[in-house]
Amino acid sequence: MRAIAVSEYGATPSVTDLPLPEPGPGEILVKLVAAGLNPVDWKIADGMLKDSVDAAFPLVLGADGAGVVESVGPDVGRFAPGDQIFGQFRDLARGGGSFAEYAVIDQDAPLARMPQGLIYSQAAGVPLAAMTGYSMVHEADLDVGKVVLIVGATGGVGQFAVQFAMNLGAHVIATAHPDMDAEMRRLGAAETVDYGRADIGEQVLANHDGIDAIIDLVSGPQEVDALTGLLRPGGAYVSSIGAANPDKLASQQLRGVNVHTPGTPELLATIADMLDASKIRVAVSREVPLEDAPAAIAANRQGGARGKTVIRI
Repeated sequence: MRAIAVSEYGATPSVTDLPLPEPGPGEILVKLVAAGLNPVDWKIADGMLKDSVDAAFPLVLGADGAGVVESVGPDVGRFAPGDQIFGQFRDLARGGGSFAEYAVIDQDAPLARMPQGLIYSQAAGVPLAAMTGYSMVHEADLDVGKVVLIVGATGGVGQFAVQFAMNLGAHVIATAHPDMDAEMRRLGAAETVDYGRADIGEQVLANHDGIDAIIDLVSGPQEVDALTGLLRPGGAYVSSIGAANPDKLASQQLRGVNVHTPGTPELLATIADMLDASKIRVAVSREVPLEDAPAAIAANRQGGARGKTVIRI
């Protein structure tokens, strides 16, 4: 089968021919139709997380995907051949991932049946981004009338976070260049601030005397102080990249949370129900064939994502 893989940490991802995997007890074989690209995919391939993960090589990149169950191993009761599913297909111990024609994964992995009305390329863009956005919004303890600033709102996680926050009744301020203003408002942002024009804090304080929460997908630890100065006492700063210092923020009467989303079947099923109910939608900004995945990975390294990049398999 064709796959995008690396032969060692730091190697350049390339199209590789690998043996077709076979499902063992409790496992399913899925014929993938589409895969979603996330920054963590190339971070793992680069070895940036090698102290916390143990990968086998050749290592197929990718986790998020959508496809059809091809066959199942013994003792599988959750899925059957022909089921259309989406979720996370990364199996580092055997070098498995979603940037491939087929993947074998445990039936208890973060997987769910495809939401009605969603095509494969949309479903593949959901799992990690939506589960992370959902977790961050709920860690921020948002409800009706609370004001939240979402930094990095135009990326895959950010766009889901905007929608989840809006659904809870929060007043959402999204960072966005002017050409993304209309899209952010369609997703549920009440206002936007242009991070390329002037200081974010100054723009926020021009309309508010303080805010209740910050969901931050891009700022490093050195940038946190300037942003947390916007928070009212008791406010929350939630980071997806480990930038929050909970002890320091607690001394300032603030709550700091670093979110590391462990995907679960239950959380993905909750998100699938929201998609079925049209409470959220998927913003796929770019689709590329499998052969062009290495170039898409290189582009993703540059940052500034707008929506999701999806790989057609």
